[in-house]
Amino acid sequence: MAKGLHFVFYVITTTLLLRESSQAGEKNEPKMLAASKSGFVLYRVGSRGPEEGLPTLTVTTILEDPYVMVRSAELEGYCIDLLKALAAMLHFSYRVKVVGDGQYGAVSSSGNWTGMIGEILRQEADIAVAPLTVTSAREEVVSFTTPFLQTGIGILLRKDTISQEVSFFHFLAPFSKETWTGLLFAYVLTCFCLFLVARLSPCEWNEPKNEENHFTFLNSLWFGAGALALQGVTPRPKALSVRVIAAVWWLFTIALLAAYIANFTALLSSGSEQLPVQTFEDLVKQRKLEFGTLEGSSTFYYFKNSKNPIHQMIYEYMDKRRDHVLVKTYQEAVQRVMDSNYAFIGESISQDLAAARHCNLIRAPEVIGARGFGIATAQASRWTKQLSVAVLKLRESGDLDYLRNKWWETSCLHKSRERWSALQPQALGGLFLTLAIGLALGVLAAVAELSNKSRRAAGHAKKSCCSVFTEEICTRLRIKENTRQSQEASGRANA
Repeated sequence: MAKGLHFVFYVITTTLLLRESSQAGEKNEPKMLAASKSGFVLYRVGSRGPEEGLPTLTVTTILEDPYVMVRSAELEGYCIDLLKALAAMLHFSYRVKVVGDGQYGAVSSSGNWTGMIGEILRQEADIAVAPLTVTSAREEVVSFTTPFLQTGIGILLRKDTISQEVSFFHFLAPFSKETWTGLLFAYVLTCFCLFLVARLSPCEWNEPKNEENHFTFLNSLWFGAGALALQGVTPRPKALSVRVIAAVWWLFTIALLAAYIANFTALLSSGSEQLPVQTFEDLVKQRKLEFGTLEGSSTFYYFKNSKNPIHQMIYEYMDKRRDHVLVKTYQEAVQRVMDSNYAFIGESISQDLAAARHCNLIRAPEVIGARGFGIATAQASRWTKQLSVAVLKLRESGDLDYLRNKWWETSCLHKSRERWSALQPQALGGLFLTLAIGLALGVLAAVAELSNKSRRAAGHAKKSCCSVFTEEICTRLRIKENTRQSQEASGRANA
């Protein structure tokens, strides 16, 4: 009997010790995941749990890469990291559940809200942390915090879906029309200055009546064209003034050719010419691509409510073919773009991620409807203000930028091609200014050279310097006429 009582006492003591050890282990565990029958997942931050007075929030979200993903039976992603940071700042624990119908939130035909918005209205969740766009319709039934991500509406395409025929004058694309016009004007002006300075400078030809000036206007044009081809051509400049203009033109052409080659290389490697759908208007005009968006998303209702004629045409197209062009999930949309002639209209920030991870995808340049992703809460909830302040603090501290870089960084980012655009005249403004200064210096040098000769000639002939200078200019600029007149006069004398 005594042995039996000792055995019972030993069993009871051992059970109590094991129970205390188990409770102590649970308190010291920093983060715990507990699955329940309802499918919720409980996250505890720090060593404080609900039993210690921390409020527990039920969080609804949606599976979308890279915001929320399932990895090894656990949830991770941008929104999960954001939720952990908010919980640590505001001291609450939370349960995360994936929205039951897989929708973001829209009004159904029965007048009830679907998706995450509907779960908040039915008090099935306290907050929604997901890529949920802040819209006026949603703001009427729930409250939103300060947006934690900014985005817009873009077009996701496959690069080889439609190709554009290369223009016959594609080699002119590196420079804009204005730049080519400026270059033509600079070329003609420089050649004219060469012709003028070569005629004015006495160092280029000292005796106009007996010598022949090789810098005719046609020869000047040929000299300028030779410099563009980096080839030395005749005639060779002798005077300092002509050499100044020639040297400045050579520097101008070298910089110009370097800019052309660099921009033409960027044009060939960018693939921009293979993307004729640059805007939503281009998307409406073409007939080869089908296009659509997520069913019940804010993007769909953006086009429905827009007064823009182009946007109305997009909505009518999607509404008439909603069973065929509207997709259920973002993953389905990306896969459809990759597998068929389909263009997806959706959030530009998500499209940037898809284009980075799938190198054969690209987002069209135009982005409309600037908007933000916010955390949804019930109206008059005490958490709205606190979460907004916490989001602002995370933004000011750089934590939101860190999360963006963390989850948008992929192996395909380094392969993405830069946007290309034709070189505008403003980019070559300093080059044109340098050329203009060089031309002015050349003309002034020629005038100075002619003035020195006129001064010496005026001293020998005992005439005024101005009259000799004027005669020299008239003689040099009208040399052909004077020569013809002198020849006619000599002919009459011989007769």
